[in-house]
This record gives sequence, structure tokens and C-alpha cells, in this order.
Amino acid sequence: MTKKEIVKQIAERANLPQLKTKQIVQWTFDAIIETLVTEKRIELRNFGVFEVKQRKARKARNPRTDEQVFVGPKNVVVFQPGKEMELRVRQMPLVENRPRKARRTRSASTGATISAAELPASEPSESPSATPRLGMTSAPTAASSSPTTPQPVGG
Repeated sequence: MTKKEIVKQIAERANLPQLKTKQIVQWTFDAIIETLVTEKRIELRNFGVFEVKQRKARKARNPRTDEQVFVGPKNVVVFQPGKEMELRVRQMPLVENRPRKARRTRSASTGATISAAELPASEPSESPSATPRLGMTSAPTAASSSPTTPQPVGG
């Protein structure tokens, strides 16, 4: 569901124009963000708790060069669902896992954004960087050679 669909649903339910409803929904999101920035925590009863926590500094690995790199500490938003949400989600039928969307990357030569599926297939390699590492989602590919740092599974 998208924000647009949420706005439409609330507008119909509250018998309000969609433009006014869109503004109210955006104000709500803005208030949540502002509260997180200023107070680092917001608790919404029967929904859940959003909280800003610091992710510790860690060592990561550049999949292209296999060299270790230092990733500094950073703030992240974590969400702990409320009791009502937990109960309702647990009672619903099991959902199938959706396949992950293809990563998008920038072409080094043109700067154009292309999907990982459009990149040329990489040759199988016997190098150590072609083997999956603990905590990584998959073996490095041409798509993971972007300048971003790989993220460990689960966080």
C-alpha cells in the first residue's frame, strides 16, 4: 500500500477531500519525524514505538577489492510493534516471501541509472571475493560494486 492509497482510504472513510486528507497524513508523518529528531522516541499506543538508536562502528569488506574498510557509527530508526499489531499480524494467514527488487546502480561511463539485470553477466571467478561471506546476503556481483558499503543480513 502506498501513501496515496492510504490518503484515498482515509478520505473516503472521513468524508473529506483527498487534498485535505493528504495534507493531514503528511503532517502526521512530519510530526513523527520531527519527534524522532528532537526526542529520539515516539510511542503510538496500540501501534508501536519508533526509536533512534546508534549502530556501532564496524569493520566491513569491500567486495570489489576484498579490503577491509571501517564503517563509522550511525543513527538508525528501529520499530517495535505494539501488542495489538503483533496479535493481528500473527493471526493472519502466512504470507509468501516476495522476491527482492533488482538493485539499481549508476553506469561508471555514462552516469545513467541501470538495473542490475541490465549489467553484463560476470564471469565465474576462483578469487576469494567470489565466495559468500558470513553475514552477507549473497556473493559479490557487478551490481554490488557500487560505492555503497554492503549491509549485513538482518540489520
